[in-house]
Amino acid sequence: MPENATEVTAAGIARLAGVGRAAVSNWRRRHADFPQPVGGTAASPSFALAEVERWLRDQGKLAEVPLRERVWQEVAGHPAGAAQALVHTGCALLLVRDRPTAWLELTAASDERMADALPHAVDHVLTARLGPDAPSDAPGPGSAAPGSPAPGPTAPGYTAPGSTAPGPTAPGPAAVHPANPSVAPGVHRARAVRTPTAQDLLPSVSLLRAAAQLAAEIGAGQTFEFLLGRHLDANPRQFTLTPPHLAELMADLAEPPKDAGRPAPDRPLRSVLDPAAGTGALLRAVAGPAALYAQEADAGLAALTALRLALGADGTHGSPPSLAVRIGDTLRADAFGRLATDTVLCHPPFNDRNWGHDELAYDPRWEYGFPARVESELAWVQHALARLRDGGTAVLLMPPAAASRRSGRRIRADLLRRGALRAVIALPAGAAPPYGIPLHLWVLRRPTPGDRPGPDLLLADTAGIAASAGETGGKAAGGGRDRLDRLDWPAVRAAVLDAWRDRSDLPGVSRVVPVVELLDDDVDLAPARYLPRPTPGGDARGLGEVRERLAETLRLTARLTPPPATPAVPAHRPRTTVGELARAGALSLHTGNAAPGGPGPVLTEHDVLTGADPSGTPLTDPSGTPLTGSSGTPLTGPSGTPLTGPAGTPLTAPDAPGAAPDDPVVLEPGDVVVPVLGGGTVVRVVGEREAGAALGRNLHLLRPDPAALDPWFLAGFLRGTANNRQASSYASTAARLDARRLHLPRMPLAEQRRYGERFRELAAFEEALRTAGRLGGVLVQGMYDGLTDGTVTPA
Repeated sequence: MPENATEVTAAGIARLAGVGRAAVSNWRRRHADFPQPVGGTAASPSFALAEVERWLRDQGKLAEVPLRERVWQEVAGHPAGAAQALVHTGCALLLVRDRPTAWLELTAASDERMADALPHAVDHVLTARLGPDAPSDAPGPGSAAPGSPAPGPTAPGYTAPGSTAPGPTAPGPAAVHPANPSVAPGVHRARAVRTPTAQDLLPSVSLLRAAAQLAAEIGAGQTFEFLLGRHLDANPRQFTLTPPHLAELMADLAEPPKDAGRPAPDRPLRSVLDPAAGTGALLRAVAGPAALYAQEADAGLAALTALRLALGADGTHGSPPSLAVRIGDTLRADAFGRLATDTVLCHPPFNDRNWGHDELAYDPRWEYGFPARVESELAWVQHALARLRDGGTAVLLMPPAAASRRSGRRIRADLLRRGALRAVIALPAGAAPPYGIPLHLWVLRRPTPGDRPGPDLLLADTAGIAASAGETGGKAAGGGRDRLDRLDWPAVRAAVLDAWRDRSDLPGVSRVVPVVELLDDDVDLAPARYLPRPTPGGDARGLGEVRERLAETLRLTARLTPPPATPAVPAHRPRTTVGELARAGALSLHTGNAAPGGPGPVLTEHDVLTGADPSGTPLTDPSGTPLTGSSGTPLTGPSGTPLTGPAGTPLTAPDAPGAAPDDPVVLEPGDVVVPVLGGGTVVRVVGEREAGAALGRNLHLLRPDPAALDPWFLAGFLRGTANNRQASSYASTAARLDARRLHLPRMPLAEQRRYGERFRELAAFEEALRTAGRLGGVLVQGMYDGLTDGTVTPA
């Protein structure tokens, strides 16, 4: 095997071949010619990717490795690690996008000559996008590094006419150019992405060539997003992510009111800082022209973030840098100490006892009080305010304890008295990690000298909205991301933005509270304390309507009750398996990969388990008509308009030859959906209301051929308890269903339909029972609440 060849694990082999990991283990045992491990450990060996591909192709188990998968496997198996491979790939993609001619000239050479020439070309595009790479003995803030471009109309240090970007009126010295941030101990003056050497790049040349091919298909930015997303998904415990939908909400809250309704390109230039950038999600959500500043303590993550933001820019050639990403501990070593920005967006680390309490006792940022050791979040709040211009806005994601801990009451009181804290918004549990607690959004505004402090505080609580939106689902069978899957985020987002922009009282959702009412001994700013949740079902009249709906549902349930069961001798029918039917072409089997928060609805595992509608909003064509699609064809609306993905590439149905492994599996009427985890007996037949949604994670989809299989017959027999038990494998904490091992009796189509009709009636009865249970729960809790709060009399 060549030195530094790409390696792949058993999980990667399974993904390449479209099988489970157990199949790869079986191949290793049964086939003597299966490639031998070349690395890894005994428990998790790795194999040479080229040898694996050759073996799979010789065995007829692999026609062609999809380009996306090939590129990802080269990233995952890179000898320097996936993170370093992503940095090299990002640099090359930046070159592909900004200097395509130079890239084509480089690729015409051999790998060795290409690696020798790449550093100079990469340094050119990195300097154009991220500023010059200042050495450790670079000149101070008052002088520019050699070759540093002068600030121009789009440079971060420039104040455009009519812009709110920091200018001479901002407090303190003028804003610094991103290439030369102010010096602070522990801050790296160099940019976050160092120019790789030829020796570093040589093992990556084949990866860079493949990534450029993928970029030609879906775009350089989308290629990097795909690879970075895979890396983050593969290492979930290493990163605390800000979900894209929440990042967009935070950016909208920080948008100046006068610009909220304007098209993004027409908005004035503004400056935005994220002092705890992480993966850059918050800065990516900023709409309109903006100078972006970021600081991240982890050097590897800072490099990935810088490349992500650079590749997410418009790609205009020759523009001065409008992006500055620096490495360092923000609280201890602020890289932007002289900066005064329009906006600060921040998802700070929570419960950090080692934030610098002992070293920073006399730091000038503590205008509102010195935070206690346990109040790291209030240190971040004051840092954000210190980096704003007068009148600038900051939005921070905060743990709920920061609103009520007694150790922070003096700082909270001073924030209120001086009008710096403008809103505390409670999100529903599941909006962001940690998913088990309802996090808060704090909206702050730096006071302008001479202006009167705001007399009130907006308190909003969206837990009630999320609860009412989730009534159709009942209780989830799990935690974590399941909470996010079952949130009606569009309703939460609309409620938050309406409350912030209108600053009006809405019972149970928002209230504008005078500051004087909040300045008690505790200064508890938890919205739930001032916004009691409305009674389920509303007032007595609303409870009466719930009672009528319950009575009607119970009458329907009585009509749908199955007749008495007729005993029969157990039938011994010839049987087949789902796997055999798939090989025969009677059905096709697909695995879900979509997650909520994208452009359309997703049928999640929680939706299937609880009978809820798909999460999100329907995917539609430009005329507003729901999309359709049949196997092997591009997805279109009834108007014939092709449906495209984020990069403008057509979305294809799951059986289409051009469908990439990460394209969503779009549901069609008659599909049968089975959860992978849990070991239960839940199966769902897709109807018109679910059609067009994407198939979520941990779900199998069986698409029967109507000429060979009745979908209700298929779903009914898949629900058998014994059938599920024999097709499940059990781990220490969970059971996993192998859909290919599920059994079905062999029957003529007419007999299938007779069984299918009975299974359909049972499904309708089950849905009526579920609805009755939900309405009964609302009625009971509403009566309890009404009797205890006096809105309902016991008579």
